[in-house]
Amino acid sequence: MNAINFFFGVYPYIALSVFVIGSWIRYDNEQYTWKTDSSQLLSKSNMWIASNLFHVGILSIFAGHFAGLVLPHALWIGLGVSDLQHQWIAIVAGSVFGTMCLIGGAILWLRRMFNPRVRAAGRRMDAFILGWLLLTLVAGLSTLPVSIGHANHGDPGVMLALSGWVQSVLTFQPKPELLASVEPVFRFHMVLGMTVFLLFPFTRLVHILTAPLTYVGRAYQIVRSKRRVKATASA
Repeated sequence: MNAINFFFGVYPYIALSVFVIGSWIRYDNEQYTWKTDSSQLLSKSNMWIASNLFHVGILSIFAGHFAGLVLPHALWIGLGVSDLQHQWIAIVAGSVFGTMCLIGGAILWLRRMFNPRVRAAGRRMDAFILGWLLLTLVAGLSTLPVSIGHANHGDPGVMLALSGWVQSVLTFQPKPELLASVEPVFRFHMVLGMTVFLLFPFTRLVHILTAPLTYVGRAYQIVRSKRRVKATASA
């Protein structure tokens, strides 16, 4: 078995199995650790801009990968989006949201590494997984010049190969041979991305699975002051 067959025919199922089973076991046995472990109370410096850039960026990147790689090719064609248009959309969106995520993530990583209070209260895995996400992001941004070159030559072949491979894995009919001719930078980025799923159950990322999406629509809370209000007599 060569490296391509292993990393793109076997490794995806190892990563997904650990992701599903590991998250399940952790949720059942260690719910106390199932939290964001936010350090905002320890230091709010640059937190607002960094957190928003990072979270908006990474959620948009995830949504973009899902739309571009998981949704059927026929759906895009049915919507009137050609393969080349699809590729340019991915390039522009990836550039914008990838840059946002990189700036926010870099600020958060530096904060975790060099802010004494945050570093003392955090865990090694917190900084490690953030660093791994940034490495994966840099690898993804490194694919953009190659993708632009393909798009300028009117060649969406790599994009179609990547989406075809993802869909083959999700349908349990892996076709690693689709990636044999894809540039190494794409394969490197994909291995790093799959490893995120492998590491996921052992990190603070688990809070994504139970994000309180209903929070924005909850009823208002009535907060009463403990101080006694003095009544003023009217004249």
